[in-house]
Amino acid sequence: MRKKHWYNYLLEYVMITIGCALMAVSIDLFLAPHTIAPGGVSGLAVVIKKLMGIPVSVTILAINIPLFIAGVIILGKAFGAKTAYAVGALSFFIGMFNKLFNHFIPTNDLLLSAIYGGVLLGVGIGFVFRTGGTTGGTDLVGAILNKYFPTLSIPKLMMFLDLTIATSAGIINRNVEITLYSLIALYIIVKVADFIIEGMGYSKAFFIISNKSEEISNEIIQSLGRGVTALKGKGMYTGEDKEVLFIVIDRSQEVKLKNIVKDVDENAFIMVANVHEVLGQGFKPIKM
Repeated sequence: MRKKHWYNYLLEYVMITIGCALMAVSIDLFLAPHTIAPGGVSGLAVVIKKLMGIPVSVTILAINIPLFIAGVIILGKAFGAKTAYAVGALSFFIGMFNKLFNHFIPTNDLLLSAIYGGVLLGVGIGFVFRTGGTTGGTDLVGAILNKYFPTLSIPKLMMFLDLTIATSAGIINRNVEITLYSLIALYIIVKVADFIIEGMGYSKAFFIISNKSEEISNEIIQSLGRGVTALKGKGMYTGEDKEVLFIVIDRSQEVKLKNIVKDVDENAFIMVANVHEVLGQGFKPIKM
């Protein structure tokens, strides 16, 4: 495996720092003032602050430290230095921004708070996850519980925990709308974090079945400059052996590829799928 340079590590910790700062801004300015709790330990900390008055930064640290220790003991050292740094940085920024903004609230509109808080928190989480770190929380709890309840997947456990926290926000406020806004924020966080992790430069994968597969392959190679892979297949209805062409292209080449297939064999079968990341020759280089 290729060894990372020191500046790669530095960049990763810079990204974690920026991500935690964005998460802290989201919590201090948009979510906590309205008790919007979109799951996670940060959401639980917002609920506890409303209920008991304990600062969010203190609660996050208090919950995540034993979680981190338990994770290392139960799951091994996979949740290492990056997670420890992220947990500390998030608590630090929440405490700092809370004093810096001095209870400044940009908007009293709950929908705007859920949207902007969700976007900022999603971007921050995405930055942390892109480095291979985590901020502890429900993903770590889910992983620990999955160890003892393997029939329940980690995503299902996380979803149950996040829904419970979001629901508790409405109960504490005696307002079901708070729960609904918390769920909106949770949805936005998940989508934005996925977008940050996967990027916007997705490509298209084509699976083509045709009796003229060789002609189609030649035309694709000559016109688009893309490689084509022939997979062996069998039509179970007819019992005939078939070739399935597999091609990955840029989005800008999608229409041209469809026209190539149509011109060669308008009876061809085409399946198109979105591919969020393609590494290797002709695409982005593989980086460690």
